[in-house]
Amino acid sequence: MSDKKEKIVAIKGMNDILPADAPLWELFENTAESVLKSYGYQKIVTPIVEETGLFARAIGAVTDIVEKEMYSFTDSMNGDLLTLRPEGTAGVVRAVVEHNLAYDGPKRLWYKGPMFRHERPQRGRYRQFFQFGAEAIGFSGPDIDAELIMLCRRLWDDLGLDGIRLELNSIGNADERQRHRADLIAYFEANADVLDAEAKRRLHANPLRILDTKNPAMQDLVNAAPQLLSYLGEESLAHFDGLKAILDANNVQYTVNPRLVRGLDYYNRTVFEWVTDALGAQGTVCAGGRYDPLIETFGGKPTPGIGFAMGIERLVELMKAQGEPAEPAQCDVYMVHQGEQARLRAFILAERIRDAGLDVVLHCATPAGAGSFKSQMKKADGSGAAFAVIIGEDEVSNGVVAVKSLREAEGQQESVAFDAAVDYLVDQIVGGHDHDHDHDHVHYHP
Repeated sequence: MSDKKEKIVAIKGMNDILPADAPLWELFENTAESVLKSYGYQKIVTPIVEETGLFARAIGAVTDIVEKEMYSFTDSMNGDLLTLRPEGTAGVVRAVVEHNLAYDGPKRLWYKGPMFRHERPQRGRYRQFFQFGAEAIGFSGPDIDAELIMLCRRLWDDLGLDGIRLELNSIGNADERQRHRADLIAYFEANADVLDAEAKRRLHANPLRILDTKNPAMQDLVNAAPQLLSYLGEESLAHFDGLKAILDANNVQYTVNPRLVRGLDYYNRTVFEWVTDALGAQGTVCAGGRYDPLIETFGGKPTPGIGFAMGIERLVELMKAQGEPAEPAQCDVYMVHQGEQARLRAFILAERIRDAGLDVVLHCATPAGAGSFKSQMKKADGSGAAFAVIIGEDEVSNGVVAVKSLREAEGQQESVAFDAAVDYLVDQIVGGHDHDHDHDHVHYHP
């Protein structure tokens, strides 16, 4: 009987990010952080696990997220009901209230990290997924709404992403939604024979969500339903018109979508989505809106807020669709060595080269052995390094290293004094502009 253990695989819908994809993720994250910083947003990190009641209060008890999708459990130590966060806003607002972050004025905040929803996995929708989000706390005017939308547009431009379009709507304030809600319920009740089971269940608890139905048999009914825009009062209309005026002045293209209501109960006034046709059914890559009532709901003083969240997986998919880049170089220099003294010298030199700000991969032994010069050079070439530094017995005896160019057709090789190798490589790589890294951290002392 074989003693071979059965292979353990990842949980369905919870995926590994492998080294081949990591550079695209890093490109997205670095670009997003740079854009957010350019608008004055500061990073905040909140726990992955929160009290279940936080999300029920923030998101709304009668939503798919709370009813069906949350990963909740009872803490075996004290019996607390806990949940893996399904979204980021609730935790950020909880932190703002708990730590009184807005006591000295408005705050611009951003976060990133994993979220968890028990959904049927499909392209662009996973059970563990990663979000980038921003929250602007303490701003009441349409100018901050426009800023967040324009921040997103700048991110798409910086990432070189095309075909992402903006949809806008206003869902007004609570009184306006109540009037619309009453008429909406009456309208759907008068057409109850067309409603599916899900719509009937939501009819009195959350009728706005019926407008989001994907059931083809209900589309005509939904299209003819009362529109929230018709119920907006003077202040809500002025806010929405102010937002559109700023976007128009800055040539931001958008479509007003009266059916855009968002899935979370804490939204009011401005709601928006950035959508694409390039990802099939999962077309929304970023969504957000105002949530002015939320902070008071969490026990804070009445404070307006607005934010957005974007799915990193979906945006990385779009980046791939634009043309996946060639595999990036693992390093600038690959150290090849043969013999015990050569290995010791290689370690010393590799550290000196790293001190100078370059990236180095030093060949290390595998179960098959240290590897011949030929096999090591093959690995050096595969690493994407600009140069291989070669140390053998002859190089040790003569106090030199061989430096071979790996990216030139003729493969030029130079013999360089051991103590001069760092300066030579820095001159060739940094001076020749082959190196993409930041050299502000150089601290080499020969």
